[in-house]
Amino acid sequence: MAVALGTTNTNAGAFGVQKLDAAKYISLYDLVNKPDNRDALIKTYGNQGITGFLQLVGAVKAQAVADEVTYWEEERLHKKASGTVADGTWTGATGDVLRPNDVVLLADGTRAFYNGAELLDVATGSAVANGTYEVPIIGNLYAQGSDQPTDFLESGIVKRTNPFMIMKEVYSVTGSQATNIGWIDLGNGDYRWYMKSEADQRQRFMDKREMMMLLGERANSSLGITGSEGYFTAIEDRGLVQSGLINTITEVDDIVKIFDQQGAASEYALYVNREQDLAIDDMLAAGQLASGTAATTVGAAAFGSFSNSAETAINLGFRSFARGGYTFHKHDWKLLNDPTLLAGSQFLGAAVPMSQVADPKTGDKAPALEMNFKALNGYNREMEHWMIGSILGASNATKDNVEFHYRSEMNLVTRAANRHLLIKA
Repeated sequence: MAVALGTTNTNAGAFGVQKLDAAKYISLYDLVNKPDNRDALIKTYGNQGITGFLQLVGAVKAQAVADEVTYWEEERLHKKASGTVADGTWTGATGDVLRPNDVVLLADGTRAFYNGAELLDVATGSAVANGTYEVPIIGNLYAQGSDQPTDFLESGIVKRTNPFMIMKEVYSVTGSQATNIGWIDLGNGDYRWYMKSEADQRQRFMDKREMMMLLGERANSSLGITGSEGYFTAIEDRGLVQSGLINTITEVDDIVKIFDQQGAASEYALYVNREQDLAIDDMLAAGQLASGTAATTVGAAAFGSFSNSAETAINLGFRSFARGGYTFHKHDWKLLNDPTLLAGSQFLGAAVPMSQVADPKTGDKAPALEMNFKALNGYNREMEHWMIGSILGASNATKDNVEFHYRSEMNLVTRAANRHLLIKA
């Protein structure tokens, strides 16, 4: 018996008469024509990784062998005297450093002498006015034949600690999915999509690790976890904070004056979001901006941090300007422009000193920012990576998959936070 073409032939559609049955109709062209697939993966949002800021501003990596890092910072060489005067009698506040025979400078220019009980005007000998004072000690005065001081000042030092934080991540793929070929060429003719997903998971982990070193805080003990002080937190706690955009020369001048008070570095890396970037560009584009009644001009930049090469700074994406003896090397901060991360947040940028600081205990020079990772005897927890499963070379489990695990134990030490500036909305 002859086979009726297009009715019982299981290959109907590849050859033969077709019935007009929409549920069963298969076009010949659907079978023989290859889809016009473009297999290149388009980077719709460009390179989305945000790591690299800490390395670019000179943060170094170091190993650590305890649950927290201890470091030391010196106090100011000179301290102000603080206390109150009532009927000439001086009562020092806690930590007052005023000693008998010291001379202080009052806000109105009066030089006052402390005789061990009273604060007296040097020129008139009369008691200074009642009030609360915080004044610099400018020296001392002794009579002929008098003895040496009996009290002395001890140098101050601040002990700081920062604990480590532990971050973890995982990615998984089944054996079936690991052997599937996808539509997209991920590079070098590799069409395995799980390779892309695993690489993205690793990048997300590294991005979040850097953000925690920037934004981390010490965790409350009730949470059962250990947090760590991040860069922004350190500046907010003991550094300099600019409220609102820097968009006038007057504001730059105010920052310069504060830098002077803090013994700041001569060059700064100014990492900012797009709004702050454009505000500074507009300020500089004017060439001369009014400051009070006088015209002020932005000066020429120095490039000591770039081997005195302006071209090197430009090649690294920095645009520089100088003011009041300080050079600011401006750079876009990708993290602050990413709409899924910190774009629209209160953080507008930071000014990072491009110099090292001296450890007052050892005298050793140290970077302003230091990334620490737990490590000992060849075991390093900077970026641990291992696989658990029964496929793709793993043979330590029976489940038909493989899990990619990531772990890191780290912290960031911010030395001399008083020399760093955080810009906040």
